[in-house]
Amino acid sequence: MAEITASMVKELREKTDAPMMECKKALTEATGDLVKAEEILRVKLGNKATKAATRVAAEGIVGLYMAADGKLASLVEVNCETDFVAKNDDFLALAKNLAELVASKSPADVAALSALELAGASVETTRTALVGKIGENMSIRRFVRMTAAGKLTSYIHGGAKIGVLVDVSGGDDQLAKDLAMHIAASKPKSLDASGVSAELLDTERRIAIEKAREAGKPEAMLDKIAEGTVQKYLKDVTLLGQVFVKAEDGKQTIEQLLKAKGAKINAFTLYVVGEGIEKKVSDFAAEVAAQAAAAKK
Repeated sequence: MAEITASMVKELREKTDAPMMECKKALTEATGDLVKAEEILRVKLGNKATKAATRVAAEGIVGLYMAADGKLASLVEVNCETDFVAKNDDFLALAKNLAELVASKSPADVAALSALELAGASVETTRTALVGKIGENMSIRRFVRMTAAGKLTSYIHGGAKIGVLVDVSGGDDQLAKDLAMHIAASKPKSLDASGVSAELLDTERRIAIEKAREAGKPEAMLDKIAEGTVQKYLKDVTLLGQVFVKAEDGKQTIEQLLKAKGAKINAFTLYVVGEGIEKKVSDFAAEVAAQAAAAKK
């Protein structure tokens, strides 16, 4: 059997960008023939992507496209398994290209976006090939395409882990930037109370009643206490009700700020990478022990 040296693995990895262990396996299978090993890797990329697709992809980035005139913009959340891959140049380029594609083609949903052409191949083919190349599952989770009633302003924070688009009429560029940063920091659920579901409010109301009852409050007061709790909740989760993060007095709400500036927020979108995705918590020591036990068998 031909000796598989580190330099051979390095050379194959540089040619294919496949993971190091996969390169070594391919070289072993090809008895050291670099050309044959490269062919083996190309064949295996599709299978590799299929296996990776079963793994949780809760990391990633938000890709952004913004038209120069501020009238059109898009955000795309693209997920992967690790933060390391979220910084990979090819992964970053995919997110950027997808945001541009959303803006230019306005697909109806992720399936429609996946069917669009990107650099001579479908988005899905491009994604699958990149999964094989990098060795991690990755997925397009969601996107939004916004056209402005006023002017759009964007804000990307934390290594593109948070993305904001806000459509503002009136005011100036600094106000719009401040509003986008506030949204990223305070994470409102909606612009005002009309955007908060009745189901969510009912849940808050029930919890408030039970807490008040356990605290020994009179039954006649429970509804009033619950309503006060709901109103406080709405101030916390609606953008207009929130206290502006840069308010000098610590009291000025976004609604009051907009009134003072003669401005209006028409709409906003906030994406937080991995929000709502259950991440796998691994015990590295347990995994190693399990692998060792399996090897003995």
